[in-house]
Amino acid sequence: MDVYAKRASCTQPPRTASLRVSDVRKHLDGVDVLRNVSLTIEAGQFVALLGASGAGKTTLLRCVAGLDSINGGEIAVAGAVLSALRHRARRQVAVIFQRFNLVQRLSALDNVLAGRLGHVSAWRGITRRFERADRLLALECLERVGLLDYAMRRVDTLSGGQQQRVAIARALAQQPDLIVADEPVASLDPHSSAEVLSLLRGCCREQNVAVLCSLHQVSWAREFADRIVGLAEGAIALDVPVSAFDDTHAQRVYARAREVPPDSTKQA
Repeated sequence: MDVYAKRASCTQPPRTASLRVSDVRKHLDGVDVLRNVSLTIEAGQFVALLGASGAGKTTLLRCVAGLDSINGGEIAVAGAVLSALRHRARRQVAVIFQRFNLVQRLSALDNVLAGRLGHVSAWRGITRRFERADRLLALECLERVGLLDYAMRRVDTLSGGQQQRVAIARALAQQPDLIVADEPVASLDPHSSAEVLSLLRGCCREQNVAVLCSLHQVSWAREFADRIVGLAEGAIALDVPVSAFDDTHAQRVYARAREVPPDSTKQA
């Protein structure tokens, strides 16, 4: 597919962009959901976010993505303070949701082109009259996730794993500095989960994009992440390289849960 690469590419040159979360606090209904959370992710790093239900993982991801406001502290992406970014500048952060968030009646290609909305004029986005370069880029991103042959298929005819791969392609088409993924494999079978996480890790390496991915399965974090950050009761409980993560760390993260989540890779 060299013709696509010549005109537009979802692969970008190395960058020094990173995510910086500094002393972030978030209150909901009088409850401290996030308590002085600080972490840094360099470009090209895949960081897994672990924690029991209610630990604050989704809230943290929504704040990092700019979907929720914070009550204190600061979040910066690629050196730019998130709260100061407006409209098109928010394209620096791409979000992959657990439930895909695709338009079911549209084709895979049209869904991936949604990742270009922050790069084109409003009238082109509304009428879906994207330029040829944008379409070629979207096709390249579909090829990257192994779905080029499904470009014109409605996404409601695709399997769950294929739909999540379309969502990844959409994120790549956005050409972000950071990809935020909220339990992207929670509704997938083990085989599809491994494929999706392998794709995310590969994109992270090849495109030098920072990835912050919340996971429920400890085993997936051990297999695919560079670092593991544990969240407990809204605060950082640990932040260690994956090579140093052991059962003691897992027990610390899930200390108030009934049990550590099962090793899904062994179940597969």
